[in-house]
Amino acid sequence: MDALLIAGAGGAVALVAWFVAQRRVKVPCELDLEATEGHFHAHAVLEGALVHEGDEVLVHDAPRAIPLGEVRTVSTTATVTHVSWPRRLLVRVLGTSQVTDLYEVGFEG
Repeated sequence: MDALLIAGAGGAVALVAWFVAQRRVKVPCELDLEATEGHFHAHAVLEGALVHEGDEVLVHDAPRAIPLGEVRTVSTTATVTHVSWPRRLLVRVLGTSQVTDLYEVGFEG
């Protein structure tokens, strides 16, 4: 009986470890920054990495601000943290169930 409990606990630990497992990849990144009257945006284009639900992206050495009226492209690196498959599935399910929160946002022209 004790061996069965130990095996069950070991299996639970393995499942938790699989759920929280992460893999980090450092990739080149190009930042497209614009602060003009017509556009105000910052886009990060990652080279060699796909980002899925639940993954995190940390851009390194990005400028904190650019002057108004400026358009700038910066080459830098980013660290992509990929989550495990069960965690990605959980984020997908929870995100789908919370999509109704977006319905309360209105845009008036």
